[in-house]
Amino acid sequence: MDVPGGPRLTFRVLGPLQVQGTAGPLRVPPGRQEVILAALLLETNRIVSTSQLVDLIWEDNPPETARTQVQICVSRLRKLLVDADGEVALTTRPPGYVLHTGAGNVDAALFTGLVRRARSLGEGGDREEAVRLLRSAVTLWQGDCLTGLDSGPLANAARQLNEERLAAVELRIRLELELGHHDRLVGELQRLTHEHPLREKLHGQLIQALYWSGRQAEALEAFRTARRYLAEELGLEPGRELRDLEAAILAGELPPPPAPAPPLVRGATASGPEAPDGGPAALDAASPAPIAESIRHETVPHQLPADIADFVADGQRLGTLEKALSGDGRGTVGLAAITGKPGTGKSTLAVHVAHALAETGFPDGQLYCDLRGTTAAPATPVEVLGRFLRALGIPGQLIPESLDERAEMYRTRLSTRRVLVVLDDAAGEGQVLPLLPGSRGCAVLVTSRARLTALPGAHRVELDVLDEDRALELLARIVGGDRVAGEAAAAEALVRTVGRLPLALRIVAARLAARPHWTLASMVQRLADERHRLDELAHGEMTMRASLSLTYEGLAPEDGGLLRLLSMAQAPTLPSWLAGALLDDHRPFPSDLMEPLVDVQMLDVAGVEPSGGFRYRFHEIIRVYAREQLAAQHPLDVRRAAFARMAGGWMHLAEEAHRKVYGGDFTVLHGTAPRWRPPSPYADEALADPLAWLDAEQAALCGMVGHAAEEGLHDLSWDLATSLVTLFEVRGHYDLWESTHLTALAAVRKAGNLRGTAAIRASLGSLYMSRNQYDTARQSLNSALDVFQALDEPMGEALCRRDMALIARTNGDDAAALELYRRSLADFGRADDVVGRAIVLTQSAHIRMRQGEIDLAQKQLDEALDIYEGIGYAGGRARTLRRVGQVLLEQGRNDLAVLTFTEVLELCRDSGDVIGEGHLLRDLGHAFAMMGRPDRARDFYDRAVSSREQVMDFSGGALARLDLARLLTDEPGRSRKLLVPAVEVFRERRMTRELAEAERLLGAC
Repeated sequence: MDVPGGPRLTFRVLGPLQVQGTAGPLRVPPGRQEVILAALLLETNRIVSTSQLVDLIWEDNPPETARTQVQICVSRLRKLLVDADGEVALTTRPPGYVLHTGAGNVDAALFTGLVRRARSLGEGGDREEAVRLLRSAVTLWQGDCLTGLDSGPLANAARQLNEERLAAVELRIRLELELGHHDRLVGELQRLTHEHPLREKLHGQLIQALYWSGRQAEALEAFRTARRYLAEELGLEPGRELRDLEAAILAGELPPPPAPAPPLVRGATASGPEAPDGGPAALDAASPAPIAESIRHETVPHQLPADIADFVADGQRLGTLEKALSGDGRGTVGLAAITGKPGTGKSTLAVHVAHALAETGFPDGQLYCDLRGTTAAPATPVEVLGRFLRALGIPGQLIPESLDERAEMYRTRLSTRRVLVVLDDAAGEGQVLPLLPGSRGCAVLVTSRARLTALPGAHRVELDVLDEDRALELLARIVGGDRVAGEAAAAEALVRTVGRLPLALRIVAARLAARPHWTLASMVQRLADERHRLDELAHGEMTMRASLSLTYEGLAPEDGGLLRLLSMAQAPTLPSWLAGALLDDHRPFPSDLMEPLVDVQMLDVAGVEPSGGFRYRFHEIIRVYAREQLAAQHPLDVRRAAFARMAGGWMHLAEEAHRKVYGGDFTVLHGTAPRWRPPSPYADEALADPLAWLDAEQAALCGMVGHAAEEGLHDLSWDLATSLVTLFEVRGHYDLWESTHLTALAAVRKAGNLRGTAAIRASLGSLYMSRNQYDTARQSLNSALDVFQALDEPMGEALCRRDMALIARTNGDDAAALELYRRSLADFGRADDVVGRAIVLTQSAHIRMRQGEIDLAQKQLDEALDIYEGIGYAGGRARTLRRVGQVLLEQGRNDLAVLTFTEVLELCRDSGDVIGEGHLLRDLGHAFAMMGRPDRARDFYDRAVSSREQVMDFSGGALARLDLARLLTDEPGRSRKLLVPAVEVFRERRMTRELAEAERLLGAC
């Protein structure tokens, strides 16, 4: 772990926790500081939340001052590390802390990197080098991970690393066996099987090594020893692999040892040239193999909802669907449609079939979407294609706007994959047709109330009610077979009374399961007395309203009230805090309010949130029933107050998410609508990763913008819409940005809300700018600026002038841009918005750099970085650091530029910013080209091409192809292959300057 080139701290966790400084070992005070440092080292360069640190130290019983004590420990650790003069930074990054240090300074990171590289080399055929790296990786260990540290949760993380160590040993031995080194492995394997007697893989490797060394009797004895130990300790027989190995030896069918494979010749294109000692070696280390690994990674979506345990199967129906979807010999996309009345189990059957086929039939993923065909707002094909493309790894910024272009990109993305697409609750054929893949390797399963007779080539399965045998089987699975057998006549009467409709049967069966003292006969009597009807969903003599009202009228008054109010929520699934908001109940665990409704199946548990809370879902029929009851039993003022609290809860959480991303309430305007605060434990955990929360709740938040507008809450509607730009901008959700803002704009205009109108217009200006619609953006921003000036709203003026400056800069009018930036800085100063100031400093620094004012540009960037690091805004820091790297290149400080670009690249990868990753790979290519290291430059340009084209960013890919072709003048054949597609892209996108250069280079090939 010694790396030349300056003072450096090194850390060891693979054994006892140790810190080594330039003056010798560094003593970390035992106890809490050791635990905190260990946790940060296991997550080097990643955020560890304060809540995690509290749990690691105190587990289930933290004191009230726990967070304060953590802050004190971190402060002392920071001082300890600074005093040691190490290249280490312990920074505050909401919601916790990050330990920044090079991967080469932490033994665990070194170990992981060596194993990853060895695995890749082994897969590529270079076993000798892979074995060498694996031996180096294992020598880093000095005992079990974090030996002597007293923390139960940390021990779990340590056990995982210990397991990875053994897995690395097993991998190395497998590779050595493949190299024919069996005779030299026997002694080591005998020791390992003695130390780890339950690891069957090691036993199998020992048996192979002995057999291939001509020691057949000992190989069979090794099998018997393993078998005896497993039987005595676990009461188990050896697994299939060991048993097959024994059988092959006895039958003389075990293949001979493999012939040693010739070593792979490693050249510059695989891992770069050998670097001399010193700085350049550090630069190569800053560009590790995981970059390429992340580029090669194919996104595999797994979107299916959970299967249910008590599914009652119709074998013939299942066979028909499975054959239609995965049968051999079909020449087109497999297509099946499940249709039927409400409550007959269409979605349940579809999900069950999809799970049955998922792993073996469709290994490249499963896409799922609720098309909302029976609602007032069905999902549009454009919306669904956008969701699917993101799930398939396409960044939002690269998804086209039109339906045809999205469908073309979708079919292209699926053309070489085997993916199952499940489209639930389709309104009709027009909603489905654009969502069909073009490859016969894919299949589509649709559910709908409509018959979908115009869906070409579809195998149709129409569901009706259950037959009596299956209805009784379902009843028995829910209430218990003994109860059904004990009241056989009543059970038959009960399934007839509910019309054998699966949903109705599930509801009444759930009540019986929750009340074991009720007889089935008493339930039959209760159903017989019901007189109410749910008219739209009648079925013979039995209706859904009868079964629903039976359950509903048995609810406690407070549970019935909550059920009615919950029906106002339009989110696909419901977080537990909604119950508290609707009832204005501030208890810390609002799921307690929901659970009585789950007990009687008026609500379903839809999943578990990262915070540990549950999410719930209405069945559509029950929601309709609850809405009827809401209108009948709650006065309008009560409904409006409850809705305002619910909307205020979403607004509060979105506002907090923005604050956590930006480090405060920066670069955003807010309205005056009241907020409702969900319980602090929920909010803290849910927003630990604010962007992940915004991603997960996207549908609910966007829906609330429109719902609030419909209910007259115009101030909340525009406030929520503009707050969601935090998500829209990072993820490239331009369609949602536009649709939510136009909805809010109509509401604020109708209400005469001038400030809200200006805020929406300013935000739309940013959207149009992102789409390169500069004239439309300028009009929108000018309109907003006029209103903000009249209202003397400095934040609004600052945002408008900042974006207008960027338009001027893009159009080459640097003087106008600098003047607008100057005025925007003054406006942000009046608004006391430091992030706004940092953004302007970063953007205007690009102009200063272009004009040759390098020192002034650097000064501005340094100030911006100080701001971002002070508040913990990672996104702003990454963008500014990239500019810093470009300044360093202009100054000829190439080594530092490479290190800076590499740091930003890691930030992009951590945040999932694949667009930024492509930019940084290209920046690194430029840097190495300027350093006179063409092999490294080619490597990064190659990766930039792969990164960009993998997400179908063909413009970015063409630019990287042109960069690479400039370096390949001595390889005309490869240069031509790079330039031909680049020329097509440049011509199509009217990139005239790049087109001219590409055609010139192509002509010289």
